[in-house]
Amino acid sequence: MSKTITLANGVEMPRVGMGVFQMTPEQAENATKWALEAGYRSIDTAQGYNNEEAVGRGLIASGLAREEVFITTKVRASQLGYDATKTAFYESLEKLQLDYIDLFLIHWPKTGLYNDAWRAMEELYEAGKIKAIGVSNFLPEHLDQLLTTAKIVPMINQIEVHPMLNQAEARKYNDSLGIVTEAYSPLGSGHLLRHPALLELAEKYGKTTAQLMIRWEIQNDIVTIPKSVNKDRITANFDAWDFNISAEDIEIINGLNENKRVGTDPHHFMEIFYGDMAQPEYVLSDWEKDLENKR
Repeated sequence: MSKTITLANGVEMPRVGMGVFQMTPEQAENATKWALEAGYRSIDTAQGYNNEEAVGRGLIASGLAREEVFITTKVRASQLGYDATKTAFYESLEKLQLDYIDLFLIHWPKTGLYNDAWRAMEELYEAGKIKAIGVSNFLPEHLDQLLTTAKIVPMINQIEVHPMLNQAEARKYNDSLGIVTEAYSPLGSGHLLRHPALLELAEKYGKTTAQLMIRWEIQNDIVTIPKSVNKDRITANFDAWDFNISAEDIEIINGLNENKRVGTDPHHFMEIFYGDMAQPEYVLSDWEKDLENKR
């Protein structure tokens, strides 16, 4: 299997990248360098992560040619709108020390503003400042609203995907529009690393649970961006190319779905953004409670 996937506009995007969510600038710079040393060729950051400059430094330190690395960043919800999004884009470009962005995303579907933001992104794309444009955390209804005015269909929809939240219906809807699904929190923010069924399958294939989940995403044509601040784990997570999960075992992993999120639910983003609703606390699944009871 190729290590890249072809987007609707013909751009080749690496199937596995590294995310830098919740990393300090020092962590993000080191993680970027280590990832690129390990063979990754895709780094995912965002304005809201406050570490774009660090990613830029890590990219420069790698010594790799610019065209060898696929860089994604995102416009934050507070900077949506036609003029604000263009301003935000050029701020990101400066912080990353780049002259173009490979993939620029709307980070969250803030009601009433993302259509105008998309118009700005289309213009930047047509001007050659962005190689591909897309969205993040968009539900089907958000995509439908965007497409009432969009000239260009998003090439990527980056959403939370992992075995506890396999997003089968959302992925099917993305596919129907020619949109590639990209997974953030592909390891369930670490919660799934101890899942008994995944541990059993990982042992069968001689892999870690992280490698198993990354491979499950690869075989489902989901672009995936695992994250770690540990050099050895960063290297290990990329070692998911030398085995195939059987169709039977893919179905076992599919069957672990609980429709359970570890991150913010886009259905409630607006209430959380405006402070009308608190971010729900993570609730342990039954299998997690069993593990806790055995300690």
